[in-house]
Amino acid sequence: MSFTITIACILILCSICQWAAWRVKLPAIIFLLLTGIVVGPVSGLVKPDDMLGPLFLPFISFSVAIILFEGGLTLKFRDLFGLEGVVRNLVTIGMVATWLITAWGTRILTGLSWELSFLFGALTVVTGPTVIIPMLKTVRPTASISTILRWEGIVIDPIGASLGVLVYEFIIAGGGQGAWMHTLVTFGMILAAGGITGLAGGYVFGLLLKHRWIPEYLQNLTTLSLVLAAFALSDAVQPESGLVAVTVMGMVLSNMKHVEIEEILDFKESLSLLLISMLFILLAARLDLSAIKELGWSVVGIFIVIQFVARPLNVMISTLGSDLSWPERHLLAWIAPRGIIAAAISALFALKLETAGFANAQVIVPLVFSIIIGTVILQSLTARPIAVLLKVAEPEPLGFLIIGANTLAIAMAKSLVKNGFRVLLADTSRDRVAAARMESLPTYLGNPISEHADRHLDLVGIGCLLALSHHESINTSAAMRYRMEFGKDKIFMVRSKATEATPDSMRLPTQWTGEMLFGTAVTYAELASQLALGGQIKTTSITEEFSLENLVSTHKDKVSLLFAMDPENRLHWFTEVRQPQLEPGWQISFLLKADSAAPAVRETGAL
Repeated sequence: MSFTITIACILILCSICQWAAWRVKLPAIIFLLLTGIVVGPVSGLVKPDDMLGPLFLPFISFSVAIILFEGGLTLKFRDLFGLEGVVRNLVTIGMVATWLITAWGTRILTGLSWELSFLFGALTVVTGPTVIIPMLKTVRPTASISTILRWEGIVIDPIGASLGVLVYEFIIAGGGQGAWMHTLVTFGMILAAGGITGLAGGYVFGLLLKHRWIPEYLQNLTTLSLVLAAFALSDAVQPESGLVAVTVMGMVLSNMKHVEIEEILDFKESLSLLLISMLFILLAARLDLSAIKELGWSVVGIFIVIQFVARPLNVMISTLGSDLSWPERHLLAWIAPRGIIAAAISALFALKLETAGFANAQVIVPLVFSIIIGTVILQSLTARPIAVLLKVAEPEPLGFLIIGANTLAIAMAKSLVKNGFRVLLADTSRDRVAAARMESLPTYLGNPISEHADRHLDLVGIGCLLALSHHESINTSAAMRYRMEFGKDKIFMVRSKATEATPDSMRLPTQWTGEMLFGTAVTYAELASQLALGGQIKTTSITEEFSLENLVSTHKDKVSLLFAMDPENRLHWFTEVRQPQLEPGWQISFLLKADSAAPAVRETGAL
């Protein structure tokens, strides 16, 4: 196949793998690895080294740099409060324990030299955001576990890569006292070059964003350019320090005050998703299955040492004196999949050592990939059930964050709770919040799009937004704020004015507002007025004898359809563009209007 057709096919395969993972609720890495093996060593259709030639390793390096920068953007120091000791231990003494145990097991089980065993151990201490973050989305552990694993995965990547460089430098230097000094000097230079470049680059870029010296449409391009420039500059000053630089750069930007990075983070998340998908397919396509087969049962033995000895001991040491519960520690001890850094750096160092004439250096790559495949597949398939068994998993995010605690919001919340859904009402009015609490509804007193809400709003089990404020501006702001967190198809709003009463020039685009509830003519004022008159939200079942048409004809024009639930308890809203097709076995909730008429309700004040 031609180069262009091959790239196009790989991109299509990336999309298919990600879709399949979303469909069956498993980490996409499983499908990406299997796809790479099928199109590479099994069928021979994709040969990355021939396809990209000398550009292959630079492509990997730049891709990993972008992925680590994006990961650094998600690391906020305020999220680490109370857990900083555990993370510090995991990436220092815990990492050293993993390294030494893995090296010892490799030496005993495979007979490799101590030098190559220590190099293999260094390459496999890293977890990384490429595997941790997709897994966390599926496993959904408690906030403490999620924070620890995310920080560990992102921070340990450059540290683990540096450890691999140090061991490699020690091997090349030939050992001895001179080699130790050379290694320590190299380590110091890596930290200095990467740290200074990352701090300077992040601070300067933060100032440019803070003072709005870069137009919004150029921010993504500038970000990408500066990240790759910082990576290249740091690597030019000190080889292998670029990963430290981009990680530090992302962390600096993430924690600078009054610097808006949401749009940048959105772009980088999409770009990282593409790069992660391509990297796993391309690196898996380079795998030599015969080399893994030749290793025999020693691979299984090393995997057992890493999974059942090194990781548990790492976590046991790192969590001493912490407030983590034992179930949380058990789950931490189980989750540590190896990722793209291990795969990329192993290929680089194996090639260099083979060129330098080191015997058996070629087995490093199949060994590393065996551990990657083993940890990813085992932990992806078992982590969620184990988290549920240990009771450290968050519930399915099917609940609703409701904007407003007015009459309509409280009535809708009570109906949702009665049907088994979690709700959380947010309002700035103490009186309305108090009224909601009198109905035993969970509440948040404050602006749901404030910085305080970012730190204190408990969204465990919440995955949808229901904007029911009588202020359209508040609803729109909340929809824009939570669109990326929940997904635009999980954002629902009530209209403040009927569609026909709103000229085209005044209508907001749907990509910012989410879906409009209940129909073009149904407004907040109308629904609130009917509730004030004594209208009630009711739920009934749809059967063979009683259809939706029967319900509407029975009550004439007194019914406003709200939402329906299918037999699997999935909720479907009636919106301007979606009308659920109800079948026997479904349930429908509706507002049954009062008999008398009344003027529209006018509400003022808070949300």
